[in-house]
Amino acid sequence: MSKLDLSFVDPLDLPLSILEVGIAGRLELITDPPDPKGSTFPLSTVPHGLPPYEVDLSYDVIEKYLDDPGWLSIHDFDRSQRSLPRSRDVGSLYHMDISAPQTELSMERNAATGELRGISENTIGHSGLSAQNSLSLRRPPGPPSQSIKGSTSNFPFWPGGMDEPTIDQIKAAGDEEEALDFEKDLLTVPPGWKQGVNFKQPGGSQPPGVLPFASLLGSLEDFRLGDSSEDEDDVKAKEKDKGTKTESLPRSSSLEELGVETVSSIVPPPPPTSPPPDAHQEQWAAPLDSLSPVHDFYKRIPELAFKHPFELDNFQKKAIQCLEAGSSVFIAAHTSAGKTVVAEYAIALSLKHMTRSIYTSPIKALSNQKFRDFKITFGDVGLITGDVQLYTGASCLIMTTEILRSMLYNGSDVIRDLEWVVFDEVHYINDAERGVVWEEVLIMLPDHVNIILLSATVPNTVEFADWIGRIKKKKIYVISTTKRPVPLEHYLYTGNSQKTLNQFFLLQDATGVFQTKGYYSAVEAKKERSSKYSQTFGAKHPHGGGAGHDKGTWLSLVQSLRQRDALPVVVFTFSRSRCEQNAGALTTIDLCTASEKSEIQTYYNKCLSRLRGGDRQLPQVLHMLDLLKRGIGIHHSGILPILKEVVEMLFSRGLVKILFATETFAMGVNMPARTVVFDSIRKHDGTNFRDLTPGEYIQMAGRAGRRGLDNTGMVIILCKSDVPEMSDLHKMMMGKPTQLHSQFRLTYSMILNLLRVEALRVEDMMKRSFAEARTQKDSKSHEQRIKVLTKTLGDMGDIECSGDLADLYDYFVTVQELMCTREMLQKKVVESINGMKCLSMGRIIVISTEYHPWVPGVILQVSSDATNRVYTTLVLCEKKQDGKVVSMERVEKEKKTAPCPDDLLMGKVFRPEGPCDYKLLRLRATEIFMITGKTLRVHADKVLDDVARSQTPRFRNDPPGPAVSGVTQELSRLADLPLGSLTSLCPVNDLQLKELEVVEAVSRIRRLEGALRGFSCPNSPRFTSQYLRLEQRSQVMDELDRLRFLTSDQSLSLLPEYEQRINVLRTLQYIDDGGAVQLKGRVACEVSCHELLVTELVLDGALSPLNPEEIAALLSCLVFQHKTQCEPRLTDTLKEGVKKVRGLAERLAVTQLECGLKESVEDFVAQYKFGLTEVVYEWARGMPFSEIMTLTDIQEGLIVRCVQRLDEACRDVRSAARLVGDATLCAKMDSASQLIKRDIVFAASLYTQ
Repeated sequence: MSKLDLSFVDPLDLPLSILEVGIAGRLELITDPPDPKGSTFPLSTVPHGLPPYEVDLSYDVIEKYLDDPGWLSIHDFDRSQRSLPRSRDVGSLYHMDISAPQTELSMERNAATGELRGISENTIGHSGLSAQNSLSLRRPPGPPSQSIKGSTSNFPFWPGGMDEPTIDQIKAAGDEEEALDFEKDLLTVPPGWKQGVNFKQPGGSQPPGVLPFASLLGSLEDFRLGDSSEDEDDVKAKEKDKGTKTESLPRSSSLEELGVETVSSIVPPPPPTSPPPDAHQEQWAAPLDSLSPVHDFYKRIPELAFKHPFELDNFQKKAIQCLEAGSSVFIAAHTSAGKTVVAEYAIALSLKHMTRSIYTSPIKALSNQKFRDFKITFGDVGLITGDVQLYTGASCLIMTTEILRSMLYNGSDVIRDLEWVVFDEVHYINDAERGVVWEEVLIMLPDHVNIILLSATVPNTVEFADWIGRIKKKKIYVISTTKRPVPLEHYLYTGNSQKTLNQFFLLQDATGVFQTKGYYSAVEAKKERSSKYSQTFGAKHPHGGGAGHDKGTWLSLVQSLRQRDALPVVVFTFSRSRCEQNAGALTTIDLCTASEKSEIQTYYNKCLSRLRGGDRQLPQVLHMLDLLKRGIGIHHSGILPILKEVVEMLFSRGLVKILFATETFAMGVNMPARTVVFDSIRKHDGTNFRDLTPGEYIQMAGRAGRRGLDNTGMVIILCKSDVPEMSDLHKMMMGKPTQLHSQFRLTYSMILNLLRVEALRVEDMMKRSFAEARTQKDSKSHEQRIKVLTKTLGDMGDIECSGDLADLYDYFVTVQELMCTREMLQKKVVESINGMKCLSMGRIIVISTEYHPWVPGVILQVSSDATNRVYTTLVLCEKKQDGKVVSMERVEKEKKTAPCPDDLLMGKVFRPEGPCDYKLLRLRATEIFMITGKTLRVHADKVLDDVARSQTPRFRNDPPGPAVSGVTQELSRLADLPLGSLTSLCPVNDLQLKELEVVEAVSRIRRLEGALRGFSCPNSPRFTSQYLRLEQRSQVMDELDRLRFLTSDQSLSLLPEYEQRINVLRTLQYIDDGGAVQLKGRVACEVSCHELLVTELVLDGALSPLNPEEIAALLSCLVFQHKTQCEPRLTDTLKEGVKKVRGLAERLAVTQLECGLKESVEDFVAQYKFGLTEVVYEWARGMPFSEIMTLTDIQEGLIVRCVQRLDEACRDVRSAARLVGDATLCAKMDSASQLIKRDIVFAASLYTQ
């Protein structure tokens, strides 16, 4: 062994040096002896050779821990032998967390006497259920903070009508699944990962001393890591001795299916009943006659849950009977008929049964009014809107339909105790923007919830109720009223001065008869005034339209109504500015007495006392007080909400005599008047101007006539300019109301909410929509038909396709393709302009009949109907002999033959073997087999006269006339022409049809015709029988394919759009390739509107750097939808924010366009309007409302509504920020909500006080 040199060395002489590596300034120690000529401490330059590099640690991690499982610590054989000493602590076993009970007690009683027979303990199979893994009502309730609105992490409850799987079905499905192949079916890449562990055996040999993990698992049956106590060993030994077996959990595709359990193990659940044979014919809607009296009403229901102070109508009694029986009802009644009585009784029943009820309305204002009314009546009533939650623990909850939808998706525990849901103003389902909400709610309601639908009269109530009954699998009783309780009289008013004060012309009387005499009288009155305009008030405006003319019209109308005692009156005007102008025209009118003025002043001051001093001095507030003191009110969306409520309450007290309102006043507000006036019968629907529909007219006109006060209601249509056309008036007043139409559409929120629950599918939601009602109505009959056809197909046996029939199948396919191509080409020809020109009088055509495939004919007449053009054609046939032709033709039809090549290829045309006869046929264009290039000179009128003459009994046996004889002889001579001389017009060359589809069809027909002669099967004696069997089998298979398509998801009309939206979500990484909802998708579920843009703003970090005021200002683009002429003055930060928001919106629009959605980039970006950005920014900074109004031309009420909705948007963003863990943004959104919630904008509703 060599000796070590341990002599003392100076530290400076040690062979150590430091190398500076890379640009990060990392130093590396070098122990090699330095170059005598070089520097040693530190090196400032890199030595010669390859530069240093940093080892990629991610590569080492993947190489060691993912690709090779042998590197994992749990796979280290040496380490697995080690154990950590453990000291036993018996006392730790004394404390156990409280767990859910695993058993329940079941009482067995005598059904007749109630005597207790015994008690048994049964295992509970649903102890592991929770709101995060089950849709069952048996899952335990969530925390109290989520009891009302639920949570986006909760599963909804199982929708009623959908088939919830039983345990037997789950086990059967698990047994049917194929066995798992542990060699091929095991997954190695977790969802969302790029790669996983590679368990394959490495190709090279293992180093000595290393034991492969796979061989370890294969050789050892029991392999445990660490020590186990003796107690555990004893327990396991005992279990092994007893031979206990643990049942394996059946495989299932949904969490909910694993959570479905039986109620008791003593009595097994009955097997699912199969529908009766005629189940597909069952009508789920049951109409009831509202006119028939209910004599034994009080005998059937001796103790009413709620007693009204008046005698109920027949339709109300029938509805209450249905409610007492626990049935769902659809009430379609006229305005003011008393539909609310049914809702009140349902609420009373829920109080009696100690359950809960929900009353939904389409608009927030109506919710507030119903809250006040029901609070006075029942007391135990709560209100839930976007910004208000009052008495949420009440038995009856009033809310908008959007709130209920959110509660259903979020699994609110309120649904557990819910017995009744009342849908008011169901005809609002026709709304293009919000109608989808009604359909979603109706589909998602659980089975134990009963439904009450209240609507105006609509024509398709039975169809709508049948749809609801079918998707919920329960009867819906339909009750409709036939007439109004207070009949209406409709008038035209043409007056505009003192002289024409009483120019009322009855247009429709109380019995509903349209009076044309009154219409013509109104027209004459207008004409007379136009001819004598120099002597009338409207001399300068004989046809109306001027401000002075309008003022004269209103003054004369109000004076006339006062004389007729026809006040109060509601004037419907379809413009907010026109409402203001009309009210301003009545400056000289005062309709209130001194005591009424005092009452109005006192009530007005009391209602506005809660406002701060500056808000009470707003111009609109002062102007409204001046109008109200004269008995005039204004009601539209531009009015401050608190002022609208004051107007409504004063109108209900009878202190407002004339109310100028827009259409929204007629939506559910129970405030009838003596008279209703229409300023015009035309409105702008957002796209263009149009006449009122019958449904809109009836809805507004129905406000006339107070039940118990008026014998008739008065409806007046003003004729300021010309009298409307009689046809327009008749259509509007006498036409049927608008039917209920589906407005179902797919939204990203709906898709994501359903995708996060594996047991629910978006396709099932689409199937149950009202849009698919007609196609899905026959699904059960289709399924039964599929079973019958499948059995028929199995009984047919195999087709002989051997020997001389070896090419039978190919021949059949060729024939079918040839016939389909000819049919398609013929359709193209007859629909073309040149084809229609050729099909004129005298053209020789060829048709296929039961007695010959090539029958010539000549066109004699062409109908003028362009859509269903009919060609009157004379064709040849055999001569009738003693009436035997009918039976002969029937025999010919029944004796079906297989098509031979001679039948399919153009050969000799038909010529009767005996005496020649003819037929006159009326052919559709599709029945024409071939258009030839030949024409005949015919006198069509003479031919038709001869045919008509031969049909009369007197001349029936006479020989044909000379005109007919000439035509039949010419057609007979066609059979003598040489083969190939009678050809069809070529669509490409003769008719000049150059479409690619036509050219390809012509080429395909020539190829198929050429291939027909090459088949040998037509020469077989078995050809006809086997071909017909093959044809029959093909028809059955085609019908099966058609029915299977109709019952599959592929038949859904919205399926292509759904796939496109799924592609958008997958591209934006809201879901993964398997459809699992990712973090971005979970964030989007927290947002109620514009979910994609809000999610991108939160996760992109665009809002975090901004101040709360700036965030609120930018988010105003989500809720502001009106037009403004004022350009907002923004700070540089806001301008940059607006630019970023538009950039994100444009990126989303481009992604949608690339995935196939049709919405253009410009339209998508344009929906985000920033016209209120400056207003919101200044409001959040504390600017008074009076100064805010100087920044914009938007009316006060619209600003208040937008800021209120903005608060909801702020809460959505706050929830999204909390979910992603952005505490800074969450705090800023809290601050933003507090900044905008102040003063008159968030003044409490008068209905809630």
